[in-house]
Amino acid sequence: MRRLILWTGLFMLLLGTVRAARLKDLVSVEGVRSNQLVGYGLVVGLKGTGDGDQTKFTVQSVVNMLERFGIRVPRAQVKLKNAAAVMVTAELPPFVKPGQRIDVLVSSIGDAKSLQGGTLLLTPLRGPDGRVYALAQGPVSIGGFGAAGAGARVQVNHPTVGRVPNGAVVERAVPVDLNDKGVIKLSFRETDFTTVARAVEAINDLLHGPYARALDGRTLALTVPRVYRGRVVELLARVGEVEVEPDVPARVVIDERTGTVVMGENVRISRVAIAHGNLSVVIRERPQVVQPQPFAGGRTAVVPRTQIRAREQKARIVVLEEGASIGELVRALNAVGATPRDLIAVLQAIKAAGALQAELVII
Repeated sequence: MRRLILWTGLFMLLLGTVRAARLKDLVSVEGVRSNQLVGYGLVVGLKGTGDGDQTKFTVQSVVNMLERFGIRVPRAQVKLKNAAAVMVTAELPPFVKPGQRIDVLVSSIGDAKSLQGGTLLLTPLRGPDGRVYALAQGPVSIGGFGAAGAGARVQVNHPTVGRVPNGAVVERAVPVDLNDKGVIKLSFRETDFTTVARAVEAINDLLHGPYARALDGRTLALTVPRVYRGRVVELLARVGEVEVEPDVPARVVIDERTGTVVMGENVRISRVAIAHGNLSVVIRERPQVVQPQPFAGGRTAVVPRTQIRAREQKARIVVLEEGASIGELVRALNAVGATPRDLIAVLQAIKAAGALQAELVII
């Protein structure tokens, strides 16, 4: 109950501090995005924790690598424990240039036990088009360890996944030229017609003209003014500072695993009465041992003794008026002594009764 009282104060605090957000925090520029890269590589230098002999593709990879250096070894004679086959992934940020470095993630795909102390060999990273955009190489940092003995094993984090900070050098950039565009499209991260309409109005007020127009509930088109032709970056920097008050639909999100409930300020409740009470039944078994009288010829017996007690708390009924807000709902649930788990059940019951004017999302 005390937790719900704290929730009430928190909700009131959040509702009282709602303010507008910068447009740059709400949208992304169409065409300006990161790209995913992937590659297949080898991690060597492991201390007996690499792939086993049954991982055939690791053995074949090592044989192929040695052949490139002019060393030919029969595949049947290759026994590996200090090497592991890995998949290398990275994210290529927008506007990155050749010669700059990015982080890479290394993940074992064989039966290696740990990548601790290993070094990633030169690995080309390719994009969806099959072209090489970066080259990765360097020592692997796993941020954990694993140790095992005859009867016990300890492991911290995941020793078969690691990172190579600044381990990839960008070789090819993804061309993005904003200055050649006459129309820039801004995509909102959340779909809402009201927010898009407010953003269009704010941008047009800033630029003193009808340069922005809404395309749908998530996208607006910004026509580049003549004074900003060839200076689109300056335009986006100025427009990004425009403050827009985002509007969100009424929604209640429930996580039953942790007992977490998050409710938006626009949640409204129709007139409804809530009764809350608990019924508890306690059953206790106290068997009693019965001894026969001396020289009676009887046998010791165990007689069951069961005690059953049922206790039902007195239900309290609270009536919420039409259009009750989220703060009034929480105060009403406090009045009936609801716990966070009870709050979830009450909200589901209100939704089932058709009195909750909001979307109920259970995760």
